[in-house]
Amino acid sequence: FCPGCRALQPPAPRPDLFRLMECDRSFRLDARQLQRRFRSLQRAVHPDRFSQRPPKEQYYSEQHSSLINKAYQTLLNPLSRGLYLLELSGVEPAQETDCDADSAFLMEIMEINEKLAESKNEDSLEEIENLIKAKQEELTREVTAAFERDDLQEAKKLLAKMKYFANLEDKLKAKKIPS
Repeated sequence: FCPGCRALQPPAPRPDLFRLMECDRSFRLDARQLQRRFRSLQRAVHPDRFSQRPPKEQYYSEQHSSLINKAYQTLLNPLSRGLYLLELSGVEPAQETDCDADSAFLMEIMEINEKLAESKNEDSLEEIENLIKAKQEELTREVTAAFERDDLQEAKKLLAKMKYFANLEDKLKAKKIPS
């Protein structure tokens, strides 16, 4: 907001999402604090509050609201938060091929994929879901440790693995939704 006239101003071209959400630039963050900041910002700039304002302010309001949603979603999800931290550090995002050297890992992914393709009942899907969830939690702990050691290359490798499990999670969700 303009300090003089209190008119809403356009968002910065490439804002730091951590600064916007008043979080430390760290992989470890307080989800409740993030949610409180999200709600507070949305209350201040939500387009509904600007319906009686000039079109330019309405437009800025939509831009701010969209940016706040993006920041919240990016920082809330461990995978996107980690990838964003790598981007801020100038590290190229992990490619799926970065895991290719780890044949044991790729075999594990293939086995889970096969189980998922063959599963016919709710119990087997739940078993796969628990396995994926456990692997995601383990990888999240490892990524946290890598970032805290400032080992960005290790974090990059672990995030590439997290991508595989995120894809499995998506396949599982698609399979659970009744056609």
